Amino acid sequence: MTDETETLARLIAAERARGARPVSRLGYFCAPFRPAQGPYSDRVIKVYRALDDRARLDRLAAAHDAYHALLRETGVSVPDTAFRLVPMDGGLAPVIVQAALPAEQMMRPQLQAAAPDDALALMEAAGQAIARFWHAVEGRPERIGFHPSIRNFAIAGREAVFFDTFPPLIGYTRAEMGQLLLLFSDSRLMRTVGPLLRGRITAIQDEWYSPAETVVGLVGSACRLRPEHAARFLDWGRDFAGRAMAPWAAEIEAGLAAPPRLPRAWTATRRLLGLQGEPNL
Repeated sequence: MTDETETLARLIAAERARGARPVSRLGYFCAPFRPAQGPYSDRVIKVYRALDDRARLDRLAAAHDAYHALLRETGVSVPDTAFRLVPMDGGLAPVIVQAALPAEQMMRPQLQAAAPDDALALMEAAGQAIARFWHAVEGRPERIGFHPSIRNFAIAGREAVFFDTFPPLIGYTRAEMGQLLLLFSDSRLMRTVGPLLRGRITAIQDEWYSPAETVVGLVGSACRLRPEHAARFLDWGRDFAGRAMAPWAAEIEAGLAAPPRLPRAWTATRRLLGLQGEPNL
């Protein structure tokens, strides 16, 4: 155990003991927390389920490093992020240590409160990150995905910052990623009954691997979050498709003929897990 992982293990144990309040309860995999003091007080700590499978964990660590590097190579702004394997719960827990972002920069609350023109500016910032990513990875042989939901962005100075690096969407087959969704779920219920719903759980990821669907999903979330501005979000999305996502414009425009609805697989999963959050999540 290195000094860093030992420090993280003690920190996580202490936070658990005192019942630290998570910075968000909206996640599928974990409830991240931010230490109130100490060397990690400027970091958000994301602790995932511990496993006793070193080969699987080593592959996950390598994939995370590759995915984090890829995001930056594609021009997507990402906070300083480190992936560590920390001994706990009888195995090794994947732990992500990430530079904390100001709460007021989170895209979701900004979009909730924004005037119509400002809301479209937020969408444009997120959209440009999506477009940069997909144009940059077009033609690469690996299976690569992106999960640019409203809750995974912060917007600062009209620039989108993406902070969701788990699971790392690079190098895993569809079946393997479906297995990760079950294996690292924070819900014991999901891990118990999930194998009976394997097809539905596996399908959750499909939107993440489709350039068109990532844009359609972003617009759909905005429409559900601010339904009074749905027509403007749809107009923005169709215009954005033509000028920034030309290879996938026809598919995006077809998906934005009406306000998009959440995939049934995901809504059913959220109900099963009792996950908190507004419908757009």
